Amino acid sequence: MKFRDYYEVLGVKRDATQDEIKRAYRKLARKYHPDVSKEADAEDKFKEVREAYEVLKDPEKRAAYDKFGQHWREGQEFTPPPDWDAGFEFSGGGYTEAEGFSDFFETLFGARAGAGFHRTGAGARGFRMKGEDHHAKILIDLEDAFHGTTRSITLQVPEVDERGRVTTRTRTLNVRIPKGITEGQRIRLAGQGGPGVGGGPAGDLYLEVRFRPHPIYRVDKRDLYLDLPVTPWEAALGATVPVPTPGGTVEVKIPPGTQSGQKLRLKGKGLPGKKPGDLYVVLKIVTPEPKTAEDRALYERMAKQMPMNPRAALGVGR
Repeated sequence: MKFRDYYEVLGVKRDATQDEIKRAYRKLARKYHPDVSKEADAEDKFKEVREAYEVLKDPEKRAAYDKFGQHWREGQEFTPPPDWDAGFEFSGGGYTEAEGFSDFFETLFGARAGAGFHRTGAGARGFRMKGEDHHAKILIDLEDAFHGTTRSITLQVPEVDERGRVTTRTRTLNVRIPKGITEGQRIRLAGQGGPGVGGGPAGDLYLEVRFRPHPIYRVDKRDLYLDLPVTPWEAALGATVPVPTPGGTVEVKIPPGTQSGQKLRLKGKGLPGKKPGDLYVVLKIVTPEPKTAEDRALYERMAKQMPMNPRAALGVGR
């Protein structure tokens, strides 16, 4: 996927005001509008201009785009950083219908997670209106979800200053992380969204939970996966070995004749819940490196005493 420099598309500087961006868009939209333009590539140019304006006109999208956009150039191969938008507070659904826009736009800002974010309409007696709901993605540690805790969460709130330039304001909230929460679930903070109108109540803030990459566990809903190194003799003869779990170390019995890649299920040792997840231990046989002549001789004796063809199932010879 190619990176798109929206500032270059509109021909404005990165510190351009919102009014400057609007003027640049209007000028280019008139130039390339398919109904009036005689340019051969007018339709494609118009789509590029419209897409760039869709991002840069919106202070929230622009601030998030600016977070990493300054390090890339137009046309470079690009892969969005994992959870690139974590820590940014968006109003409404925070995303846009991406029909007609590029894959680059759809990957970053395409419609998703918009459902459930809404604004209450005005009542019959006046303009009393509930504030708009906001949302943000937050990163937490797996251990926080396993035990439950309260964490201080810092969010970046995009704003437009008096000069018409986009800035970010930082706000910090103490958030209770429920025990057993899984990735993709949301934490609702009542009254922490946009202000109400005409005395109406403030909107809510929804925090979508994502886990930071863990050094030893992989997460699949409530289940956890752990690669456990074992020696060839532990796998061949069987052994009892210590295995780390989020709840503490446990002793696990490895059956004799275990093969690399075999899974052992530790029931209920995953994330807690009404139905707790499981911890799957994936065994990885680690072969010692022969560092001495005696080591090499031992391997040679094993090869003679226990000959085998591990590739027999592939239909190839030794």
